[in-house]
Amino acid sequence: MPALIQRHASLLVFLIVLLIWEFTCRFAQVPEYIFPAPSVIWSAAAELGATRWLEHAMATLEVALVGYAVAIALAIPLAIAITRSQVLSRIIMPWLVVIQSTPIVAVAPIIVVTLGAGMLPRVVITTLIAFFPLVVSTALGLASVPAELVELSRSLRATTSRQYWQIRMPFAVPYVCSALKVSITLAIVGAVVAEFVAAEKGLGYLILFATSSFKVPVAFAALGLLVLCSLTLYAIVQQLHKRLFPWSQSTAA
Repeated sequence: MPALIQRHASLLVFLIVLLIWEFTCRFAQVPEYIFPAPSVIWSAAAELGATRWLEHAMATLEVALVGYAVAIALAIPLAIAITRSQVLSRIIMPWLVVIQSTPIVAVAPIIVVTLGAGMLPRVVITTLIAFFPLVVSTALGLASVPAELVELSRSLRATTSRQYWQIRMPFAVPYVCSALKVSITLAIVGAVVAEFVAAEKGLGYLILFATSSFKVPVAFAALGLLVLCSLTLYAIVQQLHKRLFPWSQSTAA
C-alpha cells in the first residue's frame, strides 16, 4: 500500500486539491464569476461542446508547433555559428539578450500592426518566446566538449563539420533536449500571448473573450485545457529524448 501511494502521490495530491477546492467554494458560497468550483467548470466546459473545444485547441496548437519548429530551425544553426566564431558570438549574443529582455507582451501589438492580423505575427511572437533557451543551451552544449578531444580531432586533421557532428553535437544532445522541453512549454505561452493580441479563435482568445463576458468557468476550463496541452507536448518531447538518445539520460542538463 505505501508503494502504491508513493507511485501515485502526485495524482492523489491533485485529487485532494480538487476536493478541497470544491468543498471550499460550496461551503463558503463563493460566486461563480469570482472563483468557480471544479464541478461548475466541468459543466461549463461540457456546455460549450467538444467541437468548439477542439477547434480552439487545434488553433492554439497549430501556432505553437509552427513557432516551435521555426525556433528550432533558427536556433541550432545560430548556436553552431556562435560557437564557431568569437566575432559572431560578440555580435549576436548582445542582440539575443536584448530580445530576451524585451517584454514580448509589450512588443506583440507592434508586431501585429507591422505584419498584419493573420497567422504570421502569432508565429513570430511564439518563435521569439521559444527561441532564446534553445540558442543558449545548444551553444553551451557545443562549448562543453573537453579541450583535449577538440585538440585530438585537429591532430587527426578532422574537418570542422566532422568535429561538430561527431564530437560536439553528441556532447550537446542533453543540453539541446533539455532546452527542447523548456521551449515547447514556452511555445504554448507564446501562442496564448499572440492570441490575446490578435486572434479569432484559440484557447487564449477564448480566455480573453470569456473573462470579458464574465464567463469565468469557461476561462478556467480553457486554462485547464492549456495546461493539459502543455504537459502532453512536454511528455512527447521527453519520450522522444528517451527513445532517440537513451545514452544521454544520465547526463541530461
